[in-house]
Amino acid sequence: MKLKVKKNESIISVFVALCLLFSFSANLFAQSQSTGTKPTSTASQQVALVTEFDVNGLKVLVKRRPNSPTVSAGLFISGGVRNVTAQNAGVEGLMLDVMSEASAKFPREKMRVELSRMGTSIGAGANYDYSTLSLTCTKQNFDRSWEMFTDVALNPSFTTEDVKLIRDRRVIALNSGSDDPDNYLQQLQEKFAYAGHPYVNDPAGTPETIAKLTAEDLRAFHKKVMQTSQLLLVIVGDIDAEGLKPRIVESFGKLPQGNYIAKPIQPLSFNKPGVEVTQKQIETNYIQGLFVAPSLKDPDFYAMRVAISILGERVFTEVRRKRNLSYAPDAFLRTQGANVGGIYVTTDYSNLAVKIMLDEVERLKIVPIDKGDLDTVTGFYLTTYYLGQETNAAQAGKLAEYELIGGGWRNSFQFLEGLRAVKVEDVQRVANKYMKNFRFVVVGDPKSVDQSVFTSL
Repeated sequence: MKLKVKKNESIISVFVALCLLFSFSANLFAQSQSTGTKPTSTASQQVALVTEFDVNGLKVLVKRRPNSPTVSAGLFISGGVRNVTAQNAGVEGLMLDVMSEASAKFPREKMRVELSRMGTSIGAGANYDYSTLSLTCTKQNFDRSWEMFTDVALNPSFTTEDVKLIRDRRVIALNSGSDDPDNYLQQLQEKFAYAGHPYVNDPAGTPETIAKLTAEDLRAFHKKVMQTSQLLLVIVGDIDAEGLKPRIVESFGKLPQGNYIAKPIQPLSFNKPGVEVTQKQIETNYIQGLFVAPSLKDPDFYAMRVAISILGERVFTEVRRKRNLSYAPDAFLRTQGANVGGIYVTTDYSNLAVKIMLDEVERLKIVPIDKGDLDTVTGFYLTTYYLGQETNAAQAGKLAEYELIGGGWRNSFQFLEGLRAVKVEDVQRVANKYMKNFRFVVVGDPKSVDQSVFTSL
């Protein structure tokens, strides 16, 4: 979530606050390392703040954050791209975008005026594994905001005008995707890496699939997925779960339960390395290579998170600092149900840069890391973990992510403990187990690419 500020004074205040938070987290970690004690905000304490209950098959999670001035809620639809086909890819995301425009009780203009007056935000998002209709509001405006949120979710207007407006915007954005080399790289990478897998259907859809969708299509899809067995409701804020329950029964409790059963996403499998090069007249080559990685619920995820962090620092040092071959080489790990990690670089020296990065992967496999590097990474994540969980929206999103694809919401509070349990040998083990058979995509000049370099690992 991006932080928006309007005045220079606000920017300074935010900066100071972040500095203080970094200092506090670093000190907290140092104390826990020297005394052998854990930080006060333990996993069990966090779990105790969450109330879980069921409303006609709808799982509800309410996390109490005393004295929080805002409330965030998310209605999550399980399944992601498994809910769609190649013919209607993008329908779920489009449906949610149009839903947030207007509802039966709140036509477009009334909706905009009310949201603006209260400073309330109703938004939507979709990824490969699930989608969400989200609400963020102040505590004092929660009652009216909740009324609007539930009406948007249950009684969306889907007017012909709204559908056409949002649909046309999406088509324009999708058609211009290849203009940006990074976006184009991701599109090509997904087609190559996810061929034969449900993820090959982009959650955003294509210009062709989106252009064909009508208001009737969205209404039909809404009716199909609005069953409590396929939904998850998460609310975070200074709000009482017992007091909220009757409101949920009154609204979402009236939905049909349905018979949706969440099935595990089939794992990805790269049985050999590969590279695809797409010619494009641009100033530098854009390169990304993926490997199959452990998912959030896999015990290897923690060791892989450490391995990727160390790899990222090493490739930055070798490619950027020492040789100045690229501005921002990177190594990354995603958090998908069928997960991937990878390396990324933009450069005029494709073969040399990729060789150096793959050499660093090989070094990670062969040479054990220093214990000091492991402690540094753990300390870094201690700090960034608390920063990433500052907002109610972020906490709601994390609870949902773990509930839907991470083995259960309680696991979301085990992240730091999981990192602390990683040993030096674990990093070397996961590097050998997963960092192989890279699937590379290159956008740029095919003549500058030696495929044997890219497929060497």
